[in-house]
Amino acid sequence: MGGHSPCASCKLLRRRCAKDCPFAPYFPADDPHKFAIVHKVFGASNISKMLQELPVHQRADAVSSLVYEANARVRDPVYGCVGAISYLQNQVSELQMQLALAQAEIFCIQMQHDPLAAIPITPQLLLDENEGSFVLDENNLPHYQNFSTPSSSNVIQESLKKESLFGHHMVS
Repeated sequence: MGGHSPCASCKLLRRRCAKDCPFAPYFPADDPHKFAIVHKVFGASNISKMLQELPVHQRADAVSSLVYEANARVRDPVYGCVGAISYLQNQVSELQMQLALAQAEIFCIQMQHDPLAAIPITPQLLLDENEGSFVLDENNLPHYQNFSTPSSSNVIQESLKKESLFGHHMVS
């Protein structure tokens, strides 16, 4: 061994650690668990092959990824880190839904306090006051009330039916 202590992989595999050991830079002796878990999941031969196929400057990142995946595989043998990613994506979706509901509640409260201030001004909502107006229903939501001939405002009514309060198109 000539003066240097064996790396974690050589200690675990009980072999002599050469000066040019491919594992030594990534699996130091003071962190034996790091190699043990990666070895348990991937095997020393596969780790060696993966590291040799990569340029030297990418190997440290690859080892970090292998350690992360090995830890995830120990926790969840079927899905590994994909299971963790899927779980986090589901959390993001749930939080986005909660945010949308909170925004809808804020919008409804704004509508109760000042119905016209909460309505975004778009070209569709700039109507001639002789043709009709918005009225509030029993839930304090605005609806277009037509007071003129049916043909003149059918286009506006149809476009309002298809567009929700949040600007997303709905099927009617």
